[in-house]
Amino acid sequence: MKIAKKDVLKALEHITVPGEGQNMVESGAVKNLQIFGDEVEIDITINNPSLQARKKTEVEILKIIHQEVYAKAKIKVNIKVDAPAAKPKVNEIKGKPIPGIQNIIAVASGKGGVGKSTVTANLAVTLAKMGFKVGLLDADIYGPSMPIMFDVAQEKPLAVNVDGKSKMKPVESYGVKLLSIGFFTQPNQAVIWRGPMASKALNQMIFDAHWGEIDFMLVDLPPGTGDIHLSIMQSMPITGAVIVSTPQEVALADARKAVAMFRQDSINVPVLGIAENMAYFTPEELPNNKYYIFGKEGAKHLAEDLEVPFLGEIPLVQSIREAGDVGRPAALQTATPVEEAFEALTRNTVQEVVNRNKNLPPTEAIKITTMAGCSAVKKK
Repeated sequence: MKIAKKDVLKALEHITVPGEGQNMVESGAVKNLQIFGDEVEIDITINNPSLQARKKTEVEILKIIHQEVYAKAKIKVNIKVDAPAAKPKVNEIKGKPIPGIQNIIAVASGKGGVGKSTVTANLAVTLAKMGFKVGLLDADIYGPSMPIMFDVAQEKPLAVNVDGKSKMKPVESYGVKLLSIGFFTQPNQAVIWRGPMASKALNQMIFDAHWGEIDFMLVDLPPGTGDIHLSIMQSMPITGAVIVSTPQEVALADARKAVAMFRQDSINVPVLGIAENMAYFTPEELPNNKYYIFGKEGAKHLAEDLEVPFLGEIPLVQSIREAGDVGRPAALQTATPVEEAFEALTRNTVQEVVNRNKNLPPTEAIKITTMAGCSAVKKK
């Protein structure tokens, strides 16, 4: 009897290859089929390298052809294993958990001068107003500004005894626990350190400090992408990163690089979103007018392009600069457009932390609660 090729292929459609969702013909597992009278030779490729899978495939082919095509067919099955190459394991840069600290948010910018520290300070005080326990690590080793912004430039961290060990007690201002290299240097003293020295100083502020219970730790990173950023990733388990940019192209180009840094395989830190600072100018005498000095919605468009959340926009208002200079973050003002802008930015950031933490184990799950009229995150 002469066997028809189409009959054999039709019979093979009844078989699903181990590890495949489609039948043997649809999946392309049948690489070659030759028929000589009542002799059938089939070349099959499967992805499962186990002997059991190969044997099962061969038995099923013999059985289905004998049942559906010709009971006395002489069948030879050649099975080749084409297992997918294992992806190379990437050594991720991850810090060890810090007891008592629930969420760590790195605030970064690719470019200096975009108001990253101002945004960080106001995020911190807004979180504290919502009722959270907040810490702030000023990791901008070469340009620390938080002591001035929180009106504690003359303060020094005290030593406290914790379980028989001497620890630094962070300086507290406006409900925010704060540590900065600025507490340990003179106002006119430049910090001229190489990477290892700067990293050592950061590690001391992280691990030799008694932070206590913290819901949100904000880390004010220096501009750019470099040594300090890697040191922070190695030292702290960052929950996510907030990127700050102004709307103009020069700043956006560097913000794009900052996002790319956190997305590198070796770092792999979720980008919670992009915040646009100096989004528009509103003069005091014309509070309803908006002038887009640096361009309109540049950071918003960048967020859409990079497929990351847009967290909000902060206006270019004189009172924000003045508040930072006198050491009282502008978000502390009540019933002002500035307070509303920072509150919206903070709520969106908190929501993105919630979204990011949905993949954590149940003991680390978080939920939205209402506190002081704001959406907030609390650990279960």
